[in-house]
Amino acid sequence: MGSASPGRASVGASAAVGGARVPGAGVPGRASVRPVSPAGPGFGGPGGPGGPGRRSRGSASLDPEAAKRAKQRKIANWSIAAFAVVIMTAGVSIVGLTYFFDDIPDINTFEPEASSVVYADDSEVTKLGEVNRTVVPREKISEVVKHAVVAAEDNKFYDHHGIDMKGIARAAWNNVSGGNTQGASTITQQYARHAAELTGINYNRKIREALLARKIEDSYEKDEILSFYLNAIYFGRGASGIEAAAKAYFNKSVTTPPGEKDAITPSEAAVLAAVIKQPEPEPGGHQGYDPHYNKEASQERWGYTLNNMVSLGWLSTEDRAKQEYPEAIPYDPEQTCHLQCVGDQPVGHVLTYVKAELAEMGITDWRQKPYKIKISINPTMQKLAQEAASRQSKASPMNKLAENHQAALVAIDPSNGQVLAYYGGDDGSGFDYAGLNGGHPPGSTFKMYTLAAGLREGMSMDSYWDATKTEDKKRNREISDAGRAVPSCKQYCSLEFMTKESRNTAFYWMTDAMGPDKVVAAARDAGVRSMWTNDDELVDLSKVEPAKVAPSKFDVEVGFGQYKVKVLEHTNGLATLAARGVYNKAHFVVSVEKRNTATGEWAKVNGEQLKPKEVFETEQIDSMLKVLQKLPAFSEVNPHDLAGGRPAFAKSGTWELGRGNDPSANGDAWYMGATTQIATGVWVGGKGDREALKESNGGNMFGGGTPGQIWENFMNAVNKELKMKVEKFPEGSFVGDPSVLANGVSPAPKPQQTQGGNNGGNSPNPGKSCEPFDFDCLFGNNNGGNNNGGGNNNQPTPTTPAVPGLPGIPGQGNNNNDDD
Repeated sequence: MGSASPGRASVGASAAVGGARVPGAGVPGRASVRPVSPAGPGFGGPGGPGGPGRRSRGSASLDPEAAKRAKQRKIANWSIAAFAVVIMTAGVSIVGLTYFFDDIPDINTFEPEASSVVYADDSEVTKLGEVNRTVVPREKISEVVKHAVVAAEDNKFYDHHGIDMKGIARAAWNNVSGGNTQGASTITQQYARHAAELTGINYNRKIREALLARKIEDSYEKDEILSFYLNAIYFGRGASGIEAAAKAYFNKSVTTPPGEKDAITPSEAAVLAAVIKQPEPEPGGHQGYDPHYNKEASQERWGYTLNNMVSLGWLSTEDRAKQEYPEAIPYDPEQTCHLQCVGDQPVGHVLTYVKAELAEMGITDWRQKPYKIKISINPTMQKLAQEAASRQSKASPMNKLAENHQAALVAIDPSNGQVLAYYGGDDGSGFDYAGLNGGHPPGSTFKMYTLAAGLREGMSMDSYWDATKTEDKKRNREISDAGRAVPSCKQYCSLEFMTKESRNTAFYWMTDAMGPDKVVAAARDAGVRSMWTNDDELVDLSKVEPAKVAPSKFDVEVGFGQYKVKVLEHTNGLATLAARGVYNKAHFVVSVEKRNTATGEWAKVNGEQLKPKEVFETEQIDSMLKVLQKLPAFSEVNPHDLAGGRPAFAKSGTWELGRGNDPSANGDAWYMGATTQIATGVWVGGKGDREALKESNGGNMFGGGTPGQIWENFMNAVNKELKMKVEKFPEGSFVGDPSVLANGVSPAPKPQQTQGGNNGGNSPNPGKSCEPFDFDCLFGNNNGGNNNGGGNNNQPTPTTPAVPGLPGIPGQGNNNNDDD
């Protein structure tokens, strides 16, 4: 067995009071990795000398018959004990041989389970895994903590060779004599037990534990063994290892050097060391040493630990006198969370995506091994997203709406696809309205992909379309245009005008001319990979060619957004357009680091794989954005131009409810808009089932209403808080052939109108040449005729002269299919 001297690791030679050591009275029973009974034989307490359950020598004499039976039992016990010694001796001989073979576990193969930490912008979001443990290299563990633990649990640690011979003998004796079992061991033995997963308290386990302890002592320095132990043991409060314990009890780190701000003090270290003996209450037994459960016992053991630190020369008498019992963090076992503690918060939905992305990277052991996972969420933007979209926020427009109304918001960096903010609902473990649990009809916001598809086919934003062609005789369908009258441009209207007013006729015939599969392909390429049919069949567009599902599953109505999509993927598509046609897959994981258990250093093992792909020609997207940039400020009633004139493009949209007492009401309302730095999608709909969406004044909701206000509030707040630089989109120009796909006739050139003075704004003024779409020129200071194309409050706008493509009809706002 080597040179370990019996008794080197003293086993409870002192007295005990109520199962706790009297301060300064000696060495207590050794630590257990998990809660054990606080007092074994010879330690006081139940079943021990001075404790209940055993007669003292001065007890009343037994009757002769009882004395005879007691004598017989004594003889039997001695016989069993003698036999056990023989068996144990043989066992030691046999098992001792295994010291040199594989059945004694190699400590190098053991690594304690540790939690992975998720970071956002260097701030910890939560821990992932099955064990709340952060492994700390030995050189980074505070010496104050090491001294306190040795003083409390094994004050001969630096003298013995890892084995407590008395503990082994006592375990064997109690096992055969029927006495109480107990788990007193040296620090090395306790760690050996944990590493080898030796369970139970009996002589066989004790022998194996001792052999492995000796093997550990032969292989490692004392300080290494102590660090192994500190990283392995359980401290209660769901904390495994000293770092998690320091966080749980005092919200501090053991890596902070002594004397520095927020470093663990000797008093705090003594509380942590005191807990080890029994971290949690034992049902019907001792209540342990966590001050939350048993402050009196904790204080006694705390004092004992500090006194031992003085005796060992680690704390001066003067400093000992200054120590005051510290207050630990209040603890509620029912409320305190140890792992994945954001499930009830909006960011909880993000963790589901993070886990999926880790799996795609081949990282599946994050539950057991320590990883540092950096995610793309910007904490400031996440906070602002929740303030803008959550009905629990008094600053949100949602706060004034009916309880059954729900919002979702996603923000993405167009330059790399990183998801900067994600709000799919207040409960991160509940239904996710932004993507995890389904989609919503996007309405007119989907027209952005229809335009992109048409431009791919050679169409021009300068083309003209027949606004009176509202019937598809081939399919026997009526094309709804919100019940609006023929526009001011009479029959043939420019695509720019039809886009601003979100007239469905142009997009219906555009889709018909090129085929709905072209629209589906454009949406897929931009980032929309999931679409639902009218029968709620989910189609994964990354696994099927668009021509296979359109028009069979997605017919011409796809051109103006009939089929459900996810907010996250739709915003990814928006980000592709903001990046001028370059697609970056939306993602959350930025980098993954893994800890080297040998050195304690962290090294990157995986992370985002940026693969930007140009899916649309830049000139074509610039041509489209030239028009879409005019939309945020287009509405007189609900303009959403950003503060300071910051350039942005946007598209709003709705989709009718189509059932119930108010079938003309909308069931989904969207606002999708972007700057060069941030693409943000906002959806508002029913919580659970689709509901008739109403504004706070009782009117029907449109995309330019609450969704647009959420978007504007969020974007302005982010730009202000993060001091975002003002950037412009490159100036675009019309490209393509106006005759491709179009079913209208371009008007003959007309004499240019001139401006000579302010004539009220509702009619052009002679004197200056004006382009057909130069509204400032045409109307001076009056914005007359800038209908938002969505009737956001059902108020008419002034009628303007019949200039080709010029808006000016009343905003009816009751589109049966879709309206802005």
